[in-house]
Amino acid sequence: MGQLPADVLAGRHHQLRRAAKSSLDVGKMSRLVVISNRVSAGGGAQGGLAVALSAALRANGGIWFGWSGEVTEQFTGHINFQRTDGVATATVDLEEQDVEEYYNGYANRTLWPLFHYRIDLAEYERSFAGGYERANQRFAETVLPLIESEDVVWVQDYHMIPLGRELRKRGIANRIGFFLHIPWPPRRLLATLPEAAALVETLFDYDVIGFHTQEWLDSFLDFVKAELDAEIVGENLIRWQGRTIRLLACPIGIDARAFEDMARSQKARRAYEKVRSSLVGRSLIVGVDRLDYSKGLEERFLGYERFLEENPEVRKSVVLMQIAPPSRGAVESYQRIRSSLEGLAGRINGAHAGLDWVPIRYVNQGYPRDVLAGVYRAARIGLVTPLRDGMNLVAKEYVAAQDPEDPGVLILSRFAGAASQMPQALLVNPYSAEEMSDAIRRALAMSIHERKERWKATVQDVVERDVMWWLETFRDALEQKESAPEEIITIKA
Repeated sequence: MGQLPADVLAGRHHQLRRAAKSSLDVGKMSRLVVISNRVSAGGGAQGGLAVALSAALRANGGIWFGWSGEVTEQFTGHINFQRTDGVATATVDLEEQDVEEYYNGYANRTLWPLFHYRIDLAEYERSFAGGYERANQRFAETVLPLIESEDVVWVQDYHMIPLGRELRKRGIANRIGFFLHIPWPPRRLLATLPEAAALVETLFDYDVIGFHTQEWLDSFLDFVKAELDAEIVGENLIRWQGRTIRLLACPIGIDARAFEDMARSQKARRAYEKVRSSLVGRSLIVGVDRLDYSKGLEERFLGYERFLEENPEVRKSVVLMQIAPPSRGAVESYQRIRSSLEGLAGRINGAHAGLDWVPIRYVNQGYPRDVLAGVYRAARIGLVTPLRDGMNLVAKEYVAAQDPEDPGVLILSRFAGAASQMPQALLVNPYSAEEMSDAIRRALAMSIHERKERWKATVQDVVERDVMWWLETFRDALEQKESAPEEIITIKA
């Protein structure tokens, strides 16, 4: 069911190759073929991954392939080619059953909660696993004719863990890399996934497996050592059935200089002035997160509520603006968190608001990045407190948007991947309302000298390890072919 009929493929391959070539304008260097669940080139409200991949493709040439987000009655493998903001894209529609089992099911009701340590929310259904496998087979079959012999293939994230193996089965011998944008869970948690070892084995068909942090890499390596009969070859190298796989800790960045410029743009300035005017001299605390239980939004509201209760003398001098655009509305757990947040916001505002002040502005919609840049610049505090996050680019965008002469303070969860790069932020345990309250009070009282020193140290890393650093670091590792050492260290469980 996962493969297209052979006669259909034979009649399409030549036509698709010509269409893919005509949609590109690249030099003689190896093209970059990016494959991800969704393709989102261009547009003002792109997420962090979309912005990063768009920047990478514009700089290096190539094509971005994935699901269109549209549903078709019958899967045909028809590809829609486009070019948006200098990025060539190729998308395919999926059947409703694919979307329900592969995307809403295995990806977002099984892997997402599990990889974010929420085994209480993870759902294990055979139909989900079957749909996940079928969709990845269909992606592999469809993208196959677009891949040239010298291309470098880069697969993104948890939706497509087995895609490398499906490409190998179809004869693709290119260098193929995989990057995981979410945490890798500890071995004992991953072991709750039925056939976890079989899923991990599919990753051994990649040449490079990338993680944001050494912590996630170490968790992966621990599973490989304990649960699989793999050989560890030196540091962060795995030998499996004659192949060598490199593991890489490579934190994603943002297009920092471009975001700094965006924060000074006319649209950003208008947003800045609008927000500042509405505050009437109060300090703004801002949170910008997709509506998701991993982001710690309920805990954030409770921490802010604790601050209001513990600091009556200053509480009316601040406003929390939480921007939380909805996502994955078809998944029940996301419906529950939206209802819970609306209830918390109403309770806190009802208990603390006055005639001229509301403590929480809760907004359920997204905004273009240039508008957000202005909001970040207007905020005295950036509140980024996920319960678990692979990286979190909002933290980096907040830092990049600040006025060097009057920077705000970043309060960051120690459980976000970004925390390992941002020790000068105020790091907090997002489960502790007391820690969050204390951090807000400290940030509001912080001197301009300390704010500048913390910001300078943090923004330096944001600029140096930007999105192009991420791309080049991963691609260098992907293009480096490993030679087998004479001695192989075998680690047994």
